[in-house]
Amino acid sequence: MDLTPDELAGVVDLFGSLTRAELRSARDELAFKRGVEADPDDFEATVDDAIASYHLVAVPDHHADADEPLLVVGPVAFPALPEGAADLPHIMDVPPRDLSREAVVEAVKSRFRDDAVVAVKVGNDDRIRTLLDVSYDIEAWEDVDMDGLRDRLDDV
Repeated sequence: MDLTPDELAGVVDLFGSLTRAELRSARDELAFKRGVEADPDDFEATVDDAIASYHLVAVPDHHADADEPLLVVGPVAFPALPEGAADLPHIMDVPPRDLSREAVVEAVKSRFRDDAVVAVKVGNDDRIRTLLDVSYDIEAWEDVDMDGLRDRLDDV
């Protein structure tokens, strides 16, 4: 069962934040409800792609009860609930978490800076163009000034 990046964001949005393991469990529950197989091999790549595209943000430094990064809805996502997802909060035992917005914003900015450096170093023009678009999404998503980083990418 494949979920789009926006559907992954929709599932995460139901809970506010999820670990990868919790998101995998949610995907498995959805597959079970639909009577289909959940491909165990493509899950990690699907989540990695959603993080790379800024549909999800991995927040490593947070003050919540999880020992691993928490996934939250990212700046380019248009969260969509997959069929049957509305029941997930009743099925899954996910603790409530108080994740600071500052930690989320810092995770996005840090990820963006790292992605920009890599894209410039390897001369990946497509990724640079994508990151320029993402910079506007970040500003619309949260009150973050991306002008300095965007100017550096524009110069390339």
